[in-house]
Amino acid sequence: MDIIKKNLNVIILCLFEIFAGILLFINPVSFTVSIIAGIGIVLLIFGILSIISYFKTEPGKAAIQQSLAKGLLLSAAGLFCLFKSQWFIVTFPLLTILYGILILITGLIKIQWAVDLLRMKIQKWFFAAIGAALSLLFAAVILMNPFSSTVFLWRFVAISLILEALLDIVTLFLNYSGKKEPDDPSLP
Repeated sequence: MDIIKKNLNVIILCLFEIFAGILLFINPVSFTVSIIAGIGIVLLIFGILSIISYFKTEPGKAAIQQSLAKGLLLSAAGLFCLFKSQWFIVTFPLLTILYGILILITGLIKIQWAVDLLRMKIQKWFFAAIGAALSLLFAAVILMNPFSSTVFLWRFVAISLILEALLDIVTLFLNYSGKKEPDDPSLP
């Protein structure tokens, strides 16, 4: 139970990735449009609140905070997301490249995690190494995009999202259960 308390944010993120991957796999276009519309609504709400805040704030302070400009930008971005969500669908290949770069960075960070676990003589360090290798492999496939259609690419992204999240959770729990106490009691 202690592992869940200490790593709740990581576990929630992994569960969110699994859920998003499942929805993306089932219906990539509808899921993407729904997410974009949701983001649009949130941006619009924050934009309107920022504009209201501008007019409620003392003029000198409001000028420094630039809440009106921020509110207008957020509102415009929100409206764009709401009414031009298909633009994101059309530009999905570009967004996929950005996702591939993010997965590549994540894979490189996971290499650090695997090496740290190995150096600390944690028995199941190789799970983190497998996760790093999968991340790098998924990133390479996504960035090379050998798929003949966007739907296959979306499904591959969904599967990679689910597998990475599951492996991260397994690695977290397995490494916590095999945790070796440090030689120096002053170490965390």
